[in-house]
Amino acid sequence: MYLIPQLQRLHIVKDQTYTVSYDQKIVIHPSTGSGGMTPARLLQQELQDMLGYAPAITQGRSCKTAVLLALDSEHSDPDSLQIHPQSYSLKIAADGIRITAAERSGLLYGVQTLRQIFRQCGGIVPCLDIYDYPSILYRGYYLDVTRGRIPTPAYLKQLADRLAFYKINQLQLYMEHSFLFEGLSEVWRDDTPLTAQDILELDAYCADLGIELVPSISSFGHLYKILRTRSWRHLCELDTADEPFGFISRMEHHTIDASNGESLAFIKGLIQEYLPLFTSSRFNIGCDETFDLGTGKSRKRAMEIGKDRLYIEFVKELCTFLTSQGKIPMLWSDILVHFPEAVRELPAQTVCLTWGYGAAQDDVMIKKLAQAGAVQYACPGVSGWNQFTNQLKYAYENIRRMCSYAGSYHTEGVLTTDWGDFGHINHPDFGIPAMIYGAAFSWNAHILPFDEINRQISKIEYGDSTETFVQTAALLPEGWDQLWGNLIRYKERAQTALFEVRPDETESALSRLQDIKNRLYALQPELPKEKRPLIHAYFTAIDGIRIFGLIQVYLTKRRCTEREDTGIQGRYLAAELEEWFYYYKELWRSASRESELHRIQETVCWYADLLRA
Repeated sequence: MYLIPQLQRLHIVKDQTYTVSYDQKIVIHPSTGSGGMTPARLLQQELQDMLGYAPAITQGRSCKTAVLLALDSEHSDPDSLQIHPQSYSLKIAADGIRITAAERSGLLYGVQTLRQIFRQCGGIVPCLDIYDYPSILYRGYYLDVTRGRIPTPAYLKQLADRLAFYKINQLQLYMEHSFLFEGLSEVWRDDTPLTAQDILELDAYCADLGIELVPSISSFGHLYKILRTRSWRHLCELDTADEPFGFISRMEHHTIDASNGESLAFIKGLIQEYLPLFTSSRFNIGCDETFDLGTGKSRKRAMEIGKDRLYIEFVKELCTFLTSQGKIPMLWSDILVHFPEAVRELPAQTVCLTWGYGAAQDDVMIKKLAQAGAVQYACPGVSGWNQFTNQLKYAYENIRRMCSYAGSYHTEGVLTTDWGDFGHINHPDFGIPAMIYGAAFSWNAHILPFDEINRQISKIEYGDSTETFVQTAALLPEGWDQLWGNLIRYKERAQTALFEVRPDETESALSRLQDIKNRLYALQPELPKEKRPLIHAYFTAIDGIRIFGLIQVYLTKRRCTEREDTGIQGRYLAAELEEWFYYYKELWRSASRESELHRIQETVCWYADLLRA
């Protein structure tokens, strides 16, 4: 039996089981107040799905109790008597099941563990005794909803369900321009932004599941679309507003002019409009990658006081503003780490989000800020940006390291990130295994080997009886990794960014892709029907990798040979690309609004036209 995250303490009573009958009850103890209904409903729905029947829910007492949910203010570790925040006890005995916790979050976590047990054992479950709690208090997930995909509200709620199932208790949505701010119609007029009602509904939905929806907006760097408008371009550090759109330019430029007093007023206005939509006590102001700071309009001020001083004064003003609103400021620490002593100038509760996404990521940044006394989250990544499928092995290595640093330097939280650089080409569900790595390793410091946790995820998340689904998906980047990023650079750098492709290796790469596709075909009957659409998503991604890989090879050969090209292969590839994109758009719309699909489409059409030229 697998349980994700791993439990802190589990004792199974040998050769003893308990059977859940259809005529029994899920009983909410009066001590839970109104907080017991959601855990009870989650459990009831799981039993209905797994057994075909579900005990009714009642409150108080019943002579036919199958599961009792209760809060106990004195709930503590039975061995040490220590009280662990968010802890729970789960006991399955011959006379029934009992879940107790000191707070509602623990009750929810106990139910999620019991759901996993029922999912694997059915209605006859082993007698056992569990005491469990998280190693790290705040375990979050960060999703880019700006640079490509804006998920549908339905998809975001499904995401919240999954996060709760793996005991993640924070969610942040990365926002630049994709919210319907009043007075900013020039920014979102060509988009499909999230609305205030969308956020309010998601906030309430998350809160019911024990998840804190934390607001996050860019407030310094990464203000590309806002600072290109006619209304707000005067606040941009550099005068680049008339340049054509570019995925690369969006990542590299468009920092707000920190020397202009109007900049602070503008950002505070965005915060004031966005903040009331959330019940969270935190607010993430971003402030990362301010590449242009001090190089344009603020250069004079930067020369007077220094670029570091210019940065910290702007950030300090925003953090102080948030604390005056009763909120805890959060910000990315990639700039602050270069002068970590400045963290002492910020409000004491300010949280530094220290990120690092390498497979061999070191602890230098986290260590520097820890020595400066910063409150931190360790922030790894799911390694899916700029490519069609996530590099799960790479993500695993990154996440396990960052979670271990979180333990070593006593960070307050872990925030696993999913970015959308260059249009968020990959289907968001491809990052689920990496999200689960983050959930598992931030809850329990014991790190399972890559193959083992993939087996467990295959079984629990995907219902795969062969326990090989995730390991198969992890093979995909071995075809062409970073493919989409290469294609964007080739297009936007006037074809001077040459592809690193060896045409003689194409056949073996395509053979590997086809082998993986065949393995996924074989897995189709092994997965429950509700999980099989994900295999279709992988087929679409594999075909995209294959077609664009052939395009890279074709363009490389055309550049390297002086033979006259009749264009037959180019026209064939163009047609295949366009037909593939029809199905890709269907897949996109299954999870996301139109958002920036048109930018992906423009790139696809550009390559098709180039092939026919």
